[in-house]
Amino acid sequence: MLRPLAAVGVGLALVALSGCSSETQGQAARFGLVEGASDRAGHMGSLWTGAWIAALIVGVFVWGLIIFVVVRFRRRSSDPEIPRQSRYHLPLEVIYTLVPFLIIGVLFFYTVRTQDKVLARDAEPQHVINVVGQKWSWTFNYMEAGNPDAGSVVTHESGTIEKIPDLYLPVNQSVRVHLNSADVIHSFWVPAFYFKMDVIPGHPNQFDLTPTRVGVYDGKCAEFCGTYHANMLFKVHVVPVAEYNAHLQQLKASGQTGEVKPPSSVKALAGTSQEGSEGK
Repeated sequence: MLRPLAAVGVGLALVALSGCSSETQGQAARFGLVEGASDRAGHMGSLWTGAWIAALIVGVFVWGLIIFVVVRFRRRSSDPEIPRQSRYHLPLEVIYTLVPFLIIGVLFFYTVRTQDKVLARDAEPQHVINVVGQKWSWTFNYMEAGNPDAGSVVTHESGTIEKIPDLYLPVNQSVRVHLNSADVIHSFWVPAFYFKMDVIPGHPNQFDLTPTRVGVYDGKCAEFCGTYHANMLFKVHVVPVAEYNAHLQQLKASGQTGEVKPPSSVKALAGTSQEGSEGK
């Protein structure tokens, strides 16, 4: 009975996947994750996939036990008696007490190992970018005073509620990102990087990563921060180094020089009322 049901299930799954694009099939193979675009994505993707596989193994085992009991001990007209009841079964009780601890221990081990790899710091990152989150947009400061190809000056770009800012990153070069908040708790999240970190006022955070795939990716605030939280979007442009330097030269030519620090970053949101906001 179980084999025909399993065959039908597999067949339906294959039919459903056959109607999807290769991109959708690839995302399904990654259990819903978009294609990674940073050197940290591989570590996070492995942990995500492993956790799903472990959950599926446990789920299939439990579902199998339920189906077995339903089929094996179903009431029959020829035998209306209920199955023999066991009040205690010490070996079984020990097993279902220890197995969850074993599963949690394994997941904890791989989580800590992945965390250490994702948060690892480069000895000398090639680029430094200071990011400021403010209600309700972002400011990106490119700390390139020592880079003659980028104009040997610090440049910046600030977004507003009406204008989504752009963050440019050079492909295959290490970047250190410093995170600061001008007001409430925000969260810097680029789904394609498989990375997210809180932006907390008074508690600067930082992380290193290397973008690995040219393209334009969505970024957003992943922490509810007030009335216009949904407007805290930005675009990440992973480009060749020459294009990255050219963009910074363009910012310099337009007069967007100097670092915009948290206290003054709110002023970049010209014409935006801060009254009536709700934040953490």
